[in-house]
Amino acid sequence: MSQDFIAGLKKRRSIYAISKDKIVPDARIQEIVSDAVLHTPSAFNSQSARVVILLDEQHERLWDIVKETLRKMVPAENFAQTEEKINGFRSGYGSVLFFEDRSVIENLQQQFATYREKFPDWSQHSSGMLQLVVWTSLELEGLGASLQHYNPIIDEEVQKTWNLPSNWELVAQMPFGKPTADPGEKQFMPLEERLKVFK
Repeated sequence: MSQDFIAGLKKRRSIYAISKDKIVPDARIQEIVSDAVLHTPSAFNSQSARVVILLDEQHERLWDIVKETLRKMVPAENFAQTEEKINGFRSGYGSVLFFEDRSVIENLQQQFATYREKFPDWSQHSSGMLQLVVWTSLELEGLGASLQHYNPIIDEEVQKTWNLPSNWELVAQMPFGKPTADPGEKQFMPLEERLKVFK
């Protein structure tokens, strides 16, 4: 299993060319995300992660929100490129939305005042781990995904559209679907510049 996970990490890439073709049952997608939410570690076992899975029309609705939000912000003469990018995400099968529950973090700040300033950082660390676990797990199922950050500009509309608690803070959006093109070759910095070993 560990080798499968490492193989998934090596294969995991930002896949932008995705389609709506259904290659994994919805129940399997839910199982993957559920397992990730349950078993990804968090500081003080805070379990502050909150996740929403959007499929089919609900997925499209998300990217329509992003597009219309950006339409109000991007100059009209530059919007065609923005629209094309958003339509690429919309052309996928689904999206995973990652949130952190601010009330959990605030409660920990009150309980453990010594670490008060660090809890928001640790919350983001945990969220990053969860995102990687979901992303790699989707990759192992043959799905392509990428990680997007249209928060905070879409936060209010997302919260209202899906009636989400006000203490859920949007962290990232992960559109996914059947890959329709291979990513380019990945470039790596020399490992010796990034890793040191002392015995």
